[in-house]
Amino acid sequence: MNWEPLILTFQLAFVTTLILLLISIPIAYWLAYGKSRFKPIIETLVSMPLILPPTVLGFYFLIAFSPNHFFGAWLDQVLGLRLVFSFTGLVIASIIYSLPFMVHPIKSGFKGLPPNLKEASYVLGKSRFVTLLRVLLPNMKPAILSGVVLAFAHTIGEFGVVLMIGGNIPGKTKVASIAIYDKVEMMDYASANVYSGVLFVISFFILLVVYGFNKGRVHNGLG
Repeated sequence: MNWEPLILTFQLAFVTTLILLLISIPIAYWLAYGKSRFKPIIETLVSMPLILPPTVLGFYFLIAFSPNHFFGAWLDQVLGLRLVFSFTGLVIASIIYSLPFMVHPIKSGFKGLPPNLKEASYVLGKSRFVTLLRVLLPNMKPAILSGVVLAFAHTIGEFGVVLMIGGNIPGKTKVASIAIYDKVEMMDYASANVYSGVLFVISFFILLVVYGFNKGRVHNGLG
């Protein structure tokens, strides 16, 4: 039994989720409080991965990152980045593909906060950054946790995007979902069952912890 695909899957999910958390908070903040005529366009672009087939996104990533096309050639020649069939390419594709699963819960968390919370902080002379860091974010932990879990779980279950941009390179881009597909094609159902079982159990307990945490906060009157 080769455990590399599972290890690679959780490495991908961890790195993707961490980067998503850092970039999604400012995006969600702007979508929740910003005023711009371009906001509907940005919201639409952020939400596109929810309805687009993964293979469509994967195909465009493959075209964009390919050294045979302008952007991919520029990345390769100027920055020395070869994103096609690489772990870095998987991370970038996963970030874009899982973006709405992190942004939407955090945006809802911002919108669910009392307006006077932010205003009171400003009255006390706190900057927007300090207000965000010390007032808003500590009061929306369930929303942040939901975003982290959804993004992590969604990345674990990716197939179409990672297959298109990463291919099937053992130890480099062959994640668990690709390994399951390979084992089924080889009629090695025992190995496919092990990979699937591990993902199922881990995903189940992650969600169980989140629901337990949120239920405990409600019972303790924390909301």
